[in-house]
This record gives sequence, C-alpha cells and structure tokens, in this order.
Amino acid sequence: MESFDLSGQGVVITGAGGGIGAALARRFAAEGARVVVNDLDGDAVHAVAAEIGGTAVVGDAAGPAGVDHLVTEARRVLGGIDLYCANAGIAASGTPEAAAEGDWARSWEVNVMAHVRAAQALLPDWLERGRGRFLPTVSAAGLLTALGSAPYSATKHAALGYAEWLSATYRHRGVTVQALCPQGVRTRMLQDSGAVGGLLLAGDAIEPEAVADAVLEAFDDGRFLILPHPEAADYYVARATSPDRWLRGMNKLQRRVEDLGAG
Repeated sequence: MESFDLSGQGVVITGAGGGIGAALARRFAAEGARVVVNDLDGDAVHAVAAEIGGTAVVGDAAGPAGVDHLVTEARRVLGGIDLYCANAGIAASGTPEAAAEGDWARSWEVNVMAHVRAAQALLPDWLERGRGRFLPTVSAAGLLTALGSAPYSATKHAALGYAEWLSATYRHRGVTVQALCPQGVRTRMLQDSGAVGGLLLAGDAIEPEAVADAVLEAFDDGRFLILPHPEAADYYVARATSPDRWLRGMNKLQRRVEDLGAG
C-alpha cells in the first residue's frame, strides 16, 4: 500500500466545526490539502474554513439530500474528491429500554447511513479513476463497546462492519478504507458523556490534535485500523479471544458506573 501525500488532494471532512474534525482540517490544510469542511453549526464551520483557507458547506451530512448537496458542492470547489472523512457522529445516551426510538433512528442515520450514502455517491468516480480514500471516524466503541449508550455502541459496530466490507470489496480496485477508532478524546462529546465518560474515558483522554497525528502516521502505510490509543488493540484481542471474560469485565465496570449513580 502506497503512502498518501496530502499535498494538492481534495478533501472533505464532516463534523468539522470542532473536535476531531476541526483538528483533521487544520492538519490536512497544513500538509497542503484543499479542504471542504462540513457541519450543522454554520458559525463554527465557517470559522474553521476561514482559519485554514478552506470552504465551508453547512448542512446535514447524513440524509440523502444533505449528502448529495455536500458531495456536489465539494466536487464543484475541488474538481474531485480524493479523501472523504465521514467524521460526524452522535452519542445518544440510554439503555435499550430507556433510549428513545428517535435516538435510535438518528444514531443510525448519522453513525451508519451517512457513511453508506457518502460511499454510494463517491464510489462510481473512484472506481473509474482507480483511486479514492474513505476515512470514517468509527470510535473504539466499534471495536469494543460503549457503556451507557446502546445506540452509540450498536451503530458504531455497524459502522466498523461497513468499513470492513468496503475495504474487502474494493481494495484491489484502488479504494483505500481506514477506520479511525480513538477512545476518549477531549471534545464536546466527551464533556457531554457525564459520569460514564468521566469514569471510563477521561483519564486516558487525548487532544484532538493527537488524533490527527495518528491519522497522518497511518497514511504512511495504509493500515485499516487507526488506533490513537494503542492499548485498544490489546482490548480488541481480549474481546475476540476471551469474550466471556471480556463481558464479565465490562459488567464489572457497569456496576461501578451504577454505584456512582450514573447508570
């Protein structure tokens, strides 16, 4: 797998008004990429675009109309899309019996179908050109699980499964898929996760800029899993090789959360 040089590349990043998306935008622009940033927060994403000399496209990058608008505008600005970062995501809280039906539906739309619809729009051009790169922000929840949020955990597993399918299906045709799977990152999402996030993620949380560093490093070798927290690989192995022990350990953490009054 050849390394990916960002200089001159046309890049789209969703959820780029702050956090990981904004950090990726800044880093990619510094490497010479031409960047289109997208977010529902118009003020935030326009500020990022102005900072990096990029283009802001405000709107929903999950629904069919929003994805079509974003891809169309990005192609108009960039000429072609070389890298698409499906970074937007939501973390609805709640157990299966408590999470609202609407939270499940919206989580599926943003965390999974946004990726599916973007790939549907991008693949014909990429397959014709024989190259293209898709970078979904899956989260370590897709490798492991996310206590406190059944919709987030389930949809992130689905996002990883879809990314794996894309790679297995189109790798030989020049499409590179890499799944970005950080654990705790100091973003608004972590702040909003409450006691669960504080107990499970905050202690080892990293800055969004460290995630961008990990992505740049992974572009050198094209590895599928990008793990800004390297220990996630060990957890993934433990989950796969000793699932009952893994689940007992996760349940122990769940009881700790409930003891804190967060469950």
